Formats: sequence, C-alpha cells, structure tokens
Amino acid sequence: MGKLLIWVIMLFAPAVWAYAPPVTITWKTLEDIDFEEKFVKELDDYMLFPKFPNAIKQLAGKVVDVKGYVVPIDKRGEIIALSANPYDACFFCGKAGPASVMTVKLRTKNPSLKLDQFLTFRGKLKLNDSDFKEFYYIMEDAVVVSK
Repeated sequence: MGKLLIWVIMLFAPAVWAYAPPVTITWKTLEDIDFEEKFVKELDDYMLFPKFPNAIKQLAGKVVDVKGYVVPIDKRGEIIALSANPYDACFFCGKAGPASVMTVKLRTKNPSLKLDQFLTFRGKLKLNDSDFKEFYYIMEDAVVVSK
C-alpha cells in the first residue's frame, strides 16, 4: 500500500503543482536587494552581484506574475526583456538599476510583442547571482496573462 501511495503521489504531483496559484510580484520587491563585489576571472575585474533577501529567495522556482514594459530582444519572439519602466527610462538607457529588468523566456514564440507594451507575464522565476552576462531575474516558460 505504501509503495502504491508514493507512486500515485509522484504521478499526480506535477499536475497539482502546475495549478498552484501564482505569486504576484512587484518591482519594488524585486529591486529591494543588496549587492556584493565578486571577482570575475573572465573580465579580470570585480563586479557587483545581487544578494537576494530571504523574501526573494523564497520565490525562486515558483510560478509568479509580473507586470512590466516589453523590450523585444530577439526577432523570433522567443525571449524578451521585461522592464519596470518604459524604454526611455529603463535600465538600458542608464536611468534605472539592474534589478528593474528581467529576461522572459516565452513558452510560445510571440514576435508580435511591441516595445513598451505594458503586460503581465506568468512563469517560473529563476534567480541569478553568478552569471554576469544575464539579468538577475529570469522568468521561464512564460505566457502573457493580461494586458
């Protein structure tokens, strides 16, 4: 009986997790981080990396909703950047911090997304505190949930 119960739980657990309600995150929460200096061998220099507080660490791997401004970064529409601010006031223009933008890897290609569309995306949140070539936040398997 015990092995059967474990088998049933393992079989249906992914389906249950898929229907867990998403956590809505604000940019204010995402930008509330500290930084630490680390040496990057590839650059032969020091860079600042995020130190995520426990409140953000607890969101890692969870399905989240985040509202923001679209910044297309590939023509195929597989990946976008999502910004807390419109393009003319965002991280790319030097008017905001690095925690005000995230990579969004779309579940389905969507090359019709336009610059500065304000949308809500839902996906699995990944935290990045070590790869200087990537944003601090990465949303995987993302979909648009509202305009």
